[in-house]
Amino acid sequence: MKSKEIILANPRGFCAGVERAIDIVERSLDRYSDPVYVRHHVVHNKNVVEKLESKGVRFVKEVKEIPDNAIAIFSAHGVSKDVEDSAIARDFKYFDATCPLVTKVHLEVKKHAEKGRDIILIGHKGHPEVIGTLGRHPKGKKSKIFLVESASDIEKLSIRNTKIAFVTQTTLSVDETAELIGLLKEKFPNIIGPSADDICYATQNRQDAVKQLSLECDCVIVIGSETSSNSNRLKELAEKCGAQAWLVDSEENLEKSFFKNVHKIGITAGASAPEYIVQDVIKYLKKLGYKSLRNLSDNKETISFKLPKELA
Repeated sequence: MKSKEIILANPRGFCAGVERAIDIVERSLDRYSDPVYVRHHVVHNKNVVEKLESKGVRFVKEVKEIPDNAIAIFSAHGVSKDVEDSAIARDFKYFDATCPLVTKVHLEVKKHAEKGRDIILIGHKGHPEVIGTLGRHPKGKKSKIFLVESASDIEKLSIRNTKIAFVTQTTLSVDETAELIGLLKEKFPNIIGPSADDICYATQNRQDAVKQLSLECDCVIVIGSETSSNSNRLKELAEKCGAQAWLVDSEENLEKSFFKNVHKIGITAGASAPEYIVQDVIKYLKKLGYKSLRNLSDNKETISFKLPKELA
């Protein structure tokens, strides 16, 4: 009989942008007596949001729902210029928990628009990060911004401006985005892009790790919420590499039937999924007879982002 084994992807779980965003919320709770309000979920993870709610954080959809005597925080996904301006006009203190790598994309949009370039944003329609990035395109400029999600979107694009640039959402599939960028360069030979890839280091690292994991395992468990873009990309990639894959919020979503005739189970976690859930999943699997446990690699991330001065 084959032995049952658990293999852990590295890196996995929280990235520097998520750690910074959660730190901003928790330090605001500790430092201020005023209630703390966060516009949208600070990160796309059900367990993180519920834990913060239990500590007294109040999540709202719009800035207008935040009272004047509160502490306001923007989520890690970033916000439009209009949302930022509406906060500035109000009588409350606010902190911007936008991931610095998302802010980098916002600055690229502004720079290209000021230079008269039309901008093509590769991203998922309706995702908070994409809404925020579209909303960073300056009003009153001759430049236009277009959103594309697929090859067919690119095929339909009609742009008269000869000066064109592209930017991307930070949590996309690395391989699929590379294909779309290739199509853009074929259609618009003069198009320019970022000097470094907009897709964040954490997304790339976790996708590279899950590719390796999928080659060794019969089944891959991706810990993350359905609303998490990067977690969904990990599940899709594992399946594309030939492994059975499950996206779960916690061990409570697992069923014994998932692991019929499965000898090697891989575990990874999206960039907004906490490590304690990984450990809970391991405990669950050990009860099913998966006693052997090893790390796929020793790859570790050392990147960190500074907190706002008032909270450091």
